Amino acid sequence: MNVSVKRDGDLEQPTVLLVDDDEVTLLLTSIALRERGFAITEANSGEKALQILANWSPDMVVLDAIMPGLDGFATCRQIRNQAGYYSIPVLMLTGLDDEASINRAYEVGATDFFVKSTQWSLLAGRLRYLLRSSRTRQELERSKAQLARAQDLARMGSFDWRPGRNELLFSPEGLRVFGMGPRDHLTVRMVLRMIPKQERAAFFAILREVLRHCTVLCTDVPVHLIDGRHRVLHLEAEPEFDEHGGVLAYNGIVQDVTDRRIAEDKIKHLANFDSLTGLPNRRQLIWRAERAIDHARHLGHQVGLLLIDLDRFKIINDTLGHAAGDELLVEVARRLRGCVRHSEQVIDVTFDSVTSRAHRTLEAVGRLGGDEFVALLSEVSDERDAERVAMRILEVLREPVLVGGQECFVTASVGIAIFPRDGQSVADLLRNSDVAMYSVKAQGRNAASIYTPQLAGKGREKLELESALHKALEREELVLHYQPKVDVHSGRLVGVEALMRWKRGHQLVPPGEFIPLAEETGLIIPMSYWAIREAMRQAKLWQRAFGFDVAVAVNLPSRMFQRSDLVERIQAGLQEQHVSPRCLELEITETGLMKDLQNVIPSLQRLHGIGVPISIDDFGTGYSSLAYLTTLPISELKIDRSFVHDLGNRPESSAVVTAIIALARSLGLRVIAEGVETPLQMEVLSRLGCTIMQGFLFSRPLPAADLEPWWRQLRLPSLGGTTDDTSGQDRAVKA
Repeated sequence: MNVSVKRDGDLEQPTVLLVDDDEVTLLLTSIALRERGFAITEANSGEKALQILANWSPDMVVLDAIMPGLDGFATCRQIRNQAGYYSIPVLMLTGLDDEASINRAYEVGATDFFVKSTQWSLLAGRLRYLLRSSRTRQELERSKAQLARAQDLARMGSFDWRPGRNELLFSPEGLRVFGMGPRDHLTVRMVLRMIPKQERAAFFAILREVLRHCTVLCTDVPVHLIDGRHRVLHLEAEPEFDEHGGVLAYNGIVQDVTDRRIAEDKIKHLANFDSLTGLPNRRQLIWRAERAIDHARHLGHQVGLLLIDLDRFKIINDTLGHAAGDELLVEVARRLRGCVRHSEQVIDVTFDSVTSRAHRTLEAVGRLGGDEFVALLSEVSDERDAERVAMRILEVLREPVLVGGQECFVTASVGIAIFPRDGQSVADLLRNSDVAMYSVKAQGRNAASIYTPQLAGKGREKLELESALHKALEREELVLHYQPKVDVHSGRLVGVEALMRWKRGHQLVPPGEFIPLAEETGLIIPMSYWAIREAMRQAKLWQRAFGFDVAVAVNLPSRMFQRSDLVERIQAGLQEQHVSPRCLELEITETGLMKDLQNVIPSLQRLHGIGVPISIDDFGTGYSSLAYLTTLPISELKIDRSFVHDLGNRPESSAVVTAIIALARSLGLRVIAEGVETPLQMEVLSRLGCTIMQGFLFSRPLPAADLEPWWRQLRLPSLGGTTDDTSGQDRAVKA
């Protein structure tokens, strides 16, 4: 701890109480000291000085030794007896230079003495020296008190140990660590007896090594204190050497670290074990599995890893509540723990320090998270050992479980992977056991399956596709193709529909492969935002290039309309591209709309409010009430291609299309037919009153660069014409 000592510059105008019964001497001394920078208060007797000190505390007191009444010696003694004046500097001025007077001055508590003379500069120097010494001592005492307080708060104290003499001296703070008072005495033998017998051998071994090599002592020791408490003490000491290099003593500290150790143990447990089930968590499981694989390589045996996923756990969680779900997980963990040689030990030692058979203690059941568990079998003879454990797990889970006051039955799907056959690392084993587990799910659940390379083929392809799709946006691999919407009576282009395509390398990935995957992984959200921005940008380019003034329709999943930032982001995009809201149209399928109608309506109304048209796609397939058409802010209905396909062949299709067209007209909505592929379909639709169409008869979805040439060469098939060029025409899958 640093001691703050004031410099001479900090001592300007120190206050001094000057006491002398001789008025002349008092005056001369006062004048001389004032000239040398002191603030002087005068008193002509000891009694007067005590009266002044009762209400004021100067920096120092200068006393004449010989005074009538209360002389300087008696005055000094009374000053020292007053509270708060024990350490104030007192200088005795005396005309006596005999040894008896000097000794008497020190006995009554004077700090120093000075023989009266006219050497005022010498007197001023002596006063400044006393004042500096006093302030230094006060700082040291304050620092000592602060250090003692800090040691008490830290439950720490110091000690000196002289091994040659077997002496052990503790500071008062050190004795308090052992629950003892400052007058108690603690010997080496007493300390050693406090250490539990099972811990003494290890402590003696450490002590012998420290003494043999004259090194630093640093260790934690459990002790049983005299008052019966069990504590953990941290000892740390450094050797003190003599001039010949021999060890004189060890100087160090002792600290009660019990609370810290308890906290560390708790943190270690929380870091390695699942708080709900008490099983090893993912971190501890992976550590154990890595060590088990190390042992298996070293000793030449196999390791089994079983991935256990509860079947339909979500139904129980959603039906009975999360508390019941947690209760179920705790019971499942208890049953799984009984299926293997489960070890509760927190293992964090290195491989080199583990004995050749200690890998058995690595075996355990752990929880990966959610309703996924892992059984680590640290040594198996072959896959049949792992299968037997899996069967035992399935069997114990068949018993009913009482959760939330209701009897439930839970089953599991178990995937098995074996080291080294099915993987050389923990990641390989986890991945392949996951593949095996999902194959069980696909075949009906409540069974176990061993990983084979054949299982991985399809799963690996899907995983690779998903990984590539995650990077498709940042690599700018997504593109939009545009399918025209035409009015067959006027021959005009009245809009285009933007359809998402993925250009992976030199090939286009079929939408039917990546769109469902995007919806499953949630990537459909950023992909849809990208499609909106790209459609706006392209509409602006076409507007500048050839006067394009029709809407670009973008298909959005229903979940997009639930996002709080959808409308704001669309508004920001329109402002950024400087395009009218009428240049963008948003399409939502009737099925998606009816799935979550109440949550979609607010966003639709806000979009309608800023002028963005809304279209209902695949109309007629929702099998729901049509009442929503009278309340939703929509501007267009699209007749589903399934009704268009049989027009002219099946009267029922014509009846449905006629009803949809009549409904749209009565509600003032534009109606468009999609999937038009033949002139016959076009002719029937036109006769029924639907003149706006979209389909392969007019154009396939085109890259942006090809739309202008198509538009300029637009020639519609004549009504009543025929064509047989419909073979091999792919149906566009919409984003």
